Amino acid sequence: MKKLVFIKFIKDVLIFFISSIMIMGLIVWTLQAVNYFDFVSEDGHGLKVYFAYTLLNFPKIIHRILPFMFFISLFSTIIKYEINNQLSIFWMNGVSKIRFINFVLFFSIILMLIQIILGSYFSPMSQLKARNLIKESNIDFFTSLIKEGKFINAVKGLTIYIEQKESENFSNIFIDDSTKGLSRMIYAESGTITSDQKNKKFILFDGKVINIDKNRINTFEFDQINFNLHSFGSNSIITPKIQELNSINLFDCLIDAKLTSERICEDEEILSETKQELLKRFFKPIYIPLIAMLCCFLFISGKYKPNYNNIKRYIFLIIFLLIIISETSLRYSTSSNISLILYLFTPFLIFLILYAFSYYKINNV
Repeated sequence: MKKLVFIKFIKDVLIFFISSIMIMGLIVWTLQAVNYFDFVSEDGHGLKVYFAYTLLNFPKIIHRILPFMFFISLFSTIIKYEINNQLSIFWMNGVSKIRFINFVLFFSIILMLIQIILGSYFSPMSQLKARNLIKESNIDFFTSLIKEGKFINAVKGLTIYIEQKESENFSNIFIDDSTKGLSRMIYAESGTITSDQKNKKFILFDGKVINIDKNRINTFEFDQINFNLHSFGSNSIITPKIQELNSINLFDCLIDAKLTSERICEDEEILSETKQELLKRFFKPIYIPLIAMLCCFLFISGKYKPNYNNIKRYIFLIIFLLIIISETSLRYSTSSNISLILYLFTPFLIFLILYAFSYYKINNV
């Protein structure tokens, strides 16, 4: 009977948790996808790259909202059980409150481990794949970016100005190209863009090219030249961020003082970011059992207390503030050794105090 009681409770929490985290995740993903549309409208990437990039960022969203959605799910389920007298039935059937607390904590520890795996492996892996997708893609939506009377800077080091545009035919074209280490300016009376599976070319007619290499300037006129667009990347950031690197690389950064061949961890700012990222992945999930412990005070007090509604509000507010503190304190955790020690030991200390207090209260009521 006791086993069925626990299974029923966890089943209700999980149903609420999974449904709410997916709904909230989709809402956040949709809002984020709207912001990412700049990849198409400004950076020139195609819709295929855009959708793949946004989908690969979904694990990161789930990782970020998981603690809050667990809090809402557990908090709501306990209140529902308390209002419907289901918890009173548990106590009448021999389920002790302290044993129920231990079971809730055991469940929260499993969720904490899932959060660690999600944050240390799946989330950075999917973000790195998304970054590589941008890095390896070309500006396959380039034509739609070109507008009359507007300077186009979708590609780093390349500026294009078109006076008139009609479909894929253009007139009075100016190109400033410094992508290959030297400055080259091209003017053409007309041009058109052609593309196939392997190449995208800007075919220019009747114009002049000015090459500037240090102190040398040479010019020549042309009837037709092909300006290759396929090899150009966009202005999108292609260097992986700290949160996109796998955990092994981050540990190597601390041990060997090297993050990648381009970035050295002896740089204080990068080293601090690396420590914060490792704490976020492997330590911050410890707040999940702490959230569970605070939620348990909802049934430790009981709904028959005259100030039970106030107790619910206080517990909700405390947990909400705890989640905010867990986020904000992370950025200051590596500023000094003292702040790091405080960040590491404070959650354990609070948890032990809360557990000892709940044990005392249960056994002295």
